[in-house]
Amino acid sequence: MSTHKIIIAGFGGQGVLLIGQLMAYAAMMEGKEVTWMPSYGPEMRGGTANCTVIVSEKKIASPLVTQATAVAAMNGPSLEKFKDLIVPGGDLFINTSIITGDHGKEGVNTHNVDCMGLAAELENTKVANMVMLGAIYQVTSVVSEDSLRAAMEKTFSGGKAKLVDINMKALYAWKG
Repeated sequence: MSTHKIIIAGFGGQGVLLIGQLMAYAAMMEGKEVTWMPSYGPEMRGGTANCTVIVSEKKIASPLVTQATAVAAMNGPSLEKFKDLIVPGGDLFINTSIITGDHGKEGVNTHNVDCMGLAAELENTKVANMVMLGAIYQVTSVVSEDSLRAAMEKTFSGGKAKLVDINMKALYAWKG
């Protein structure tokens, strides 16, 4: 496995930090080296939010990502801010529910993900972020399905345990 350096970004309230957190938990459960670094403005919901996740078999020298193997953009400003950090051959995930038009980048694999539309098909628009996580998981294989389920079960415990099944379905809503 190579080192995965992933940036997930969008508006506060879109669940971008949760995407990164679940990915990081899953990688930790697999015994991998992991960093998760959240960043958000003081506005929180509605403001900008992003996080970086690095997953590797080797020790990670720094949690900062200046060259990403993947970027997931949940909104236009995030796409513009981070798309130039993707290494050649890397993956760009675009939330086409919000971002319209052709925004691909030469030398990068672009994956269009209709997060809200696919979440609506599952009759729960709150899982739009899990649709994006599913696209990232399906393309990069950064962690296993079993680890993602375990991370969800740990995160969605108690009264939230009922959310695991719909979130697991959302992982497979996108068919790249």
